[in-house]
Amino acid sequence: MNAEIEETLHQHHIRPTAVRDLIFQAIQYRSEAFSLSDVEEWLPEMDRSSIFRTLRLFTEQQILHEIDDGSGIGKYCVCRCENSQHLNHVHFACTQCGKTYCLEDHTIPLVVLPDGFHMQDVEYIIKGICPKCTKEQNAMSKHLRPFNLMM
Repeated sequence: MNAEIEETLHQHHIRPTAVRDLIFQAIQYRSEAFSLSDVEEWLPEMDRSSIFRTLRLFTEQQILHEIDDGSGIGKYCVCRCENSQHLNHVHFACTQCGKTYCLEDHTIPLVVLPDGFHMQDVEYIIKGICPKCTKEQNAMSKHLRPFNLMM
């Protein structure tokens, strides 16, 4: 087992196991959100229920946070947040490729609620086209420019 991963798990009050170690190795450097199916693809030798239980545990112990990007697929992102509620950053969901990104350097704007309203949770999702898809779109449009036929 990786000593650094073991220490991270201990810091989050999680008992290290071989399964948890492998899953943490697979997710720790991901910059975009991922789903249970993604982890299954990365670790095909591991059964779905073990992956699911580990992702739930990592979420409960704040190694991961869940993102509801409106896709209907549960997604997770590695926590790199300053606070335990993950209220400090924006998520971006690409409408072309379906990937969701944590924009950790972009804070959620403060919303002052009317009297009597009390915030319990915040999901701030911006939908649009990610840089990779924009680049691909631009490259395609260069190749598909209409010909100007003069007769």
